[in-house]
Amino acid sequence: MGGGVIQKEQGGRRRRRRAGRPAAMSEINVTPFVDVMLVLLIIFMVAAPLLTVGVPVELPKTAANALAVEQEEPLTITLTSEGGLVLQTTPIPAEELIPKLRAISAERTSKKVFLRADGAIPYASVVQVMGALNAGGFSDIGLVTDTGGPTFGAADASAGN
Repeated sequence: MGGGVIQKEQGGRRRRRRAGRPAAMSEINVTPFVDVMLVLLIIFMVAAPLLTVGVPVELPKTAANALAVEQEEPLTITLTSEGGLVLQTTPIPAEELIPKLRAISAERTSKKVFLRADGAIPYASVVQVMGALNAGGFSDIGLVTDTGGPTFGAADASAGN
């Protein structure tokens, strides 16, 4: 009779690790993912200001508050210091403005348009463009200005209360 060791089976085989071999890592390394996300965040933070309409205009300064932003990209018409018209970023002759506006108005749900006019432009030119915008089907016209202009005593009156 031989004396031997009997092992109980416990429902399957067990694998033994070989000596000197590390165990498999079961965690996800998120460091490269975080690095990529931070780089993308920086890229978008730098690129976002560059996506605005890029026509250089010296806007007049006012004390008015900013308008609320809509979900649809706003239509912007710019009247440059030379008297030229720019639709979004594309220069456009004055005679083509109303037909283009009518075509755009038929496709858009919003009738809001932003008018950017250089401060050196005569008021009559600005009003003529506003009339063309109205004739083109845009009834909600917002005049774009810079903040920090004269308050005409409004800041003094609110500071005293």
